[in-house]
Amino acid sequence: MDKATKPTAKASAGTEPRTMDLSDLLEHALKDMYYAERKIYKALPKMIRAAQDPALKDGLSTHRDETATQIETLEEIFAAMGKRPKAEKCDAIDGILEESTSLLDDFKGSSAIDAAIIFSAQAVEHYEITRYGSMHAYAKVLGHAEIARMLDQILRQEVTADATLTKLAEGSVNAAAA
Repeated sequence: MDKATKPTAKASAGTEPRTMDLSDLLEHALKDMYYAERKIYKALPKMIRAAQDPALKDGLSTHRDETATQIETLEEIFAAMGKRPKAEKCDAIDGILEESTSLLDDFKGSSAIDAAIIFSAQAVEHYEITRYGSMHAYAKVLGHAEIARMLDQILRQEVTADATLTKLAEGSVNAAAA
């Protein structure tokens, strides 16, 4: 895309709009994920309370602790970029979490509740994996080695959480739901 057709930021009164670049996209993604992680942190206790399988409860509790650390890491990344931490509403995570709440209500008390929780939690994890993977790549291209390292650390936690959920589902939860 040439400069004439590149999207631009909205102009303030009396100023020219500026061309948006990868740095702007990284900042937008950070705001998006800062919002998302805070929403996820608030949503996890409901999943933990609803879970029946002790290993699932433990895994969700552990991931909630990781989520708190991830929020702190995002705040460190904002600081490293010389920015104040700011959340930007993320319609995607809101939709995923709304569906999760609906599934928890629909499957409450059923043999499939743990499978429904894993189904919901993996939707969250997959969303996070895509976002952190992209943000990690952006930071690398922009030469932000320390930020890339921090984003990679979060990405690895999300991949591990997803693998743990898969192991639980395939190991016992899905069979118990059947």
